[in-house]
Amino acid sequence: MSTTTLPPEKAWSSDRHRRSVIWVVSLCVVAIVFDGYDLVVYGTILPTLMADPSQLGPVSPEQAGALGSYALVGVLIGALAAGAIGDRIGRRRMMVINIVWFSVGMGLTALADSVTTFGLLRFAAGVGMGALVATVGAVVAEFAPAARKNLYNAIVYSGVPTGGVLASLLAIALRDAIGWRGMMVIGALPLIILLPLALAKLPESPRWLAAQGRLEEARLVSERTGVPLPTATESAADAEAGDRRGFGGLLSRRYLLGTALLGLMSFAGLLLTYGLNTWLPQIMQTAGFNAKNSLLFLLVLNGGAVIGGLIASWLADRTGAKRVVTTTFLLAALALVLLTAGLPLGLLFLLVALAGVGTIGTQVLIYGLVSNYYATNVRAAGVAWCAGFGRLGGILGPVIGGMLIGAGLTSATTFWIFAGVAVAGAAVTLLVPRTRAAHTATAAPPAAALPLVGDRN
Repeated sequence: MSTTTLPPEKAWSSDRHRRSVIWVVSLCVVAIVFDGYDLVVYGTILPTLMADPSQLGPVSPEQAGALGSYALVGVLIGALAAGAIGDRIGRRRMMVINIVWFSVGMGLTALADSVTTFGLLRFAAGVGMGALVATVGAVVAEFAPAARKNLYNAIVYSGVPTGGVLASLLAIALRDAIGWRGMMVIGALPLIILLPLALAKLPESPRWLAAQGRLEEARLVSERTGVPLPTATESAADAEAGDRRGFGGLLSRRYLLGTALLGLMSFAGLLLTYGLNTWLPQIMQTAGFNAKNSLLFLLVLNGGAVIGGLIASWLADRTGAKRVVTTTFLLAALALVLLTAGLPLGLLFLLVALAGVGTIGTQVLIYGLVSNYYATNVRAAGVAWCAGFGRLGGILGPVIGGMLIGAGLTSATTFWIFAGVAVAGAAVTLLVPRTRAAHTATAAPPAAALPLVGDRN
């Protein structure tokens, strides 16, 4: 019996292979859309919470920034936890656990009756969301065809800004009707619509099974799903990484410098992402725009990230993710600086869209670069490290925005500070060294798969 192989001239070994990957990618997309929804929904309900003390009690700008960060502290812990155990218990199990966790957390948050309870429940939901973000990168890297890894990664992580677009549209259409509690309940829907599909359609990664030495299981999953077994080149890259799994492997000489720099990249990207998503509506209201236009800016920010992120990922598969990430960071800096120039409304919307490409879209590209940077035995830990350490930037983003607004600084000053962060992110990106795993992730797949149990060729 032969294992499934992937000829270099084809992206798919069979229709079954294509269908399996489409299911996996689709499930990841929906999960990340809700992660993005939760990211942005807080920004859409924040003006209501600050304006109406009867909801949770008085909320000052500083408290609002802290509340925005509580979920991100949870995300940090969840991401690091996923890295500690994700390379040991498998991709499928981690996905299922995380879907349940963050859905229940979002539903309970809708019941909060005080600022303290709201913050604690946001923290709890964030644990599940952080673990999810850290897991899907490894899933996509191990299921997507080699020449399309950046594209599929971008499709999945574009779920973050897509969720932001969804939150903005629903806030414009429904916030006044269903209130902030109804907006939070929407975030619990994955428990009903996504979990049953994940249990039925999400297989374990054959490449992860093979890396664990579970060769017969890997062969059976490959035959059932059509997903190819690891190629000889991929297995050589995994073997070269050694036997150290999880965070221990990240501390090896092979990965230590790259891991530190990738963490700083994610720190900058998520500081910009969470800072702007939390405070852009309030910043624009401070600058004189009405509430509806302020929400439209948030919609444009995330819409620009979706469209621009997909285009940038297409380029990353052809020119290299590192080069494209550097460029998009610089694009963000330029757009944010020009937002201070007092331009007409139409140009402001265009610049906000470009800022979305360079901030949220850049973070999408970073996840793709990271997930393909590491070998299988440390991949979940590598993505978790960047998602987790990066969340420190995400935690600081809302806090910094709250401090700047609370201090009475102008919107122009706020945009200049965020632009400086983007320039620093570009500088760090240029210093990231290459690895063999990152090289083989974008190379054309070889014809021969690694022989496993049952391969008689």
